[in-house]
Amino acid sequence: MSTAEEHGQGEPPAPILLREPATGTPPVVADPVALARAVELIAGGTGAIAVDTERASGYRYWPKAYLVQLKREGAGTFLVDPIPLEGELTPLADAINGADWVLHAASQDLPCLAELELHPASLFDTELAGRLAGHERVALGTLVEKLLGYRLEKGHSAADWSKRPLPVDWLNYAALDVELLVELREKLEAELETQGKLDWAREEFEAVRTAPPAPPRAEPWRRTSGIHKVRTARGLAGVRALWEARDELARKRDRAPSRVLPDAAIVNAVLAEPKTVADLQALPVFGGRVQRRYTASWLRYLQEARALPKDALPSAAQQNDGPPPANRWADKDPDAAARLAAARAALNGIAAELKLPVENLLLPDLVRRTCWKPPADRDEDGVTEALRAGGARRWQRELTVPALSKALQATAS
Repeated sequence: MSTAEEHGQGEPPAPILLREPATGTPPVVADPVALARAVELIAGGTGAIAVDTERASGYRYWPKAYLVQLKREGAGTFLVDPIPLEGELTPLADAINGADWVLHAASQDLPCLAELELHPASLFDTELAGRLAGHERVALGTLVEKLLGYRLEKGHSAADWSKRPLPVDWLNYAALDVELLVELREKLEAELETQGKLDWAREEFEAVRTAPPAPPRAEPWRRTSGIHKVRTARGLAGVRALWEARDELARKRDRAPSRVLPDAAIVNAVLAEPKTVADLQALPVFGGRVQRRYTASWLRYLQEARALPKDALPSAAQQNDGPPPANRWADKDPDAAARLAAARAALNGIAAELKLPVENLLLPDLVRRTCWKPPADRDEDGVTEALRAGGARRWQRELTVPALSKALQATAS
């Protein structure tokens, strides 16, 4: 063993634990005077702006931002409470909407920021950059520790951020989320440049920035956890009735639906087929102190679902315009199964060579749809157009079209 090894000099130093930002956690900006001062400082700063939000997922119905964190070189860190400032954030929008933003998992934050009329002119997503650079674990804390040598004090990501006042340790946590984002961006950008992937990343970032809102699901109640246990159309009508009643109540109360009535309780009630309020209250959850106020209503919705005429019942099979589950392809269309197997093998090989996740190389759903119903022309021009129509970016098409075009020629024979 060498002297360096004996003294541990060959090992990376232990990460430095950060419990709060280097300059301390700032007070919350919650009134127009404080906002004006923050905007003045931000406008006088330089470079990209680190941006993050905190929501109350799992507590509130609406996915709004309950805190907006910002940091810019030369300006400092800012924690903005948008709730008391509702309708008064125009000065902030004027200061940051023309700037370059750095976010982690931007697609999670951009919708609630857009509700506040906050929109980046360009962005860098450190989570997406980490994926493209080949990092297996891309949580913010993991990347910061691996690339920058700091460990962030974590632990409040699932907190109820609608709570007021916000505890000091929560504010420390929130401020740390933007403390090192710009530095992390610099490290990842250098990695992507070295790997020849920076232009790919820029295309991905722009796609995230300009993505339209997701369209509403046609039958969102079908995503009820445990719904696979319900085998009949009339049972599904019961799930639908309880889900829709719960959703309306959750919306009115601004409560997460799972806190109004858990999915498991919906499924249990449908399967148990209670005849009376007492029957329903004997089931788990429904006998609780809060739930007992609503059990008569829940029972009525179930009874109404049981009384529906056959033509008003939902289909026992979920309707969608996509292909069936891949494990059924061999029976339904053996050639399609062969195309999918060939496509997956080819794409996995490309992704492994480039050291990036195959789902970032090409969306699995787009691959399945293309293999199930290939374009009329399966040459490279036809496949290029099919992928473009499906939302694939230029860099993805350039890398995958030759292999995918060949895979679409595969047959089961």
